[in-house]
Amino acid sequence: MFLCDEMNTEIKKYAHHDDAVFIDEFSHPAVNSMIHEMRQEKVHAGIFLHSPLEELRKAFWKKFILIKAGGGLVKNEKGEVLFMFRRGKWDLPKGKLDDGETLEACALREVREETGLKEISMEKPLLVTWHTYDDSGKHILKETHWFTMRAGGEQALLPQQEEQITELKWVGKKEVPTMLLNTFPSIVDVIKLGGA
Repeated sequence: MFLCDEMNTEIKKYAHHDDAVFIDEFSHPAVNSMIHEMRQEKVHAGIFLHSPLEELRKAFWKKFILIKAGGGLVKNEKGEVLFMFRRGKWDLPKGKLDDGETLEACALREVREETGLKEISMEKPLLVTWHTYDDSGKHILKETHWFTMRAGGEQALLPQQEEQITELKWVGKKEVPTMLLNTFPSIVDVIKLGGA
């Protein structure tokens, strides 16, 4: 879903798809309508156009419970990226922020817990992504802060099964496009910005 105050080239390409919803009239019922439409399986893109953009953002954020999270784009010494297979999709390690924890500490902890890696170094912040889901009838907005990380040496990988992670795989540049065919849009953004 795009919240925007102008139609740039990237957004325009989605606007004319049969599976897209476009709204340019700002009201609380319109916000509710967009949230409802985005939950439909047949809808793959939503564009809500309004200026000022901050007014639109605030109206959407009010409809959700915000959860902050940290995640890592982990590369090894060969430049391969660590992917994990969870619930039928290729993903990257990430998880919820604990009380009193920094986002950097959260990202490192989650990578260690979900992958079994011990020697990981933080490199730099990469980007922030948002995705939504429902939990017990409540709308959740997950704000994930991504960091680039480096794994040192040869380390054993151990998928965290209680998080439904069934496979961990180091992936070279040539294999990355194949992995992106079965992942989430936010993960595609992380991979592309991270130069993987």
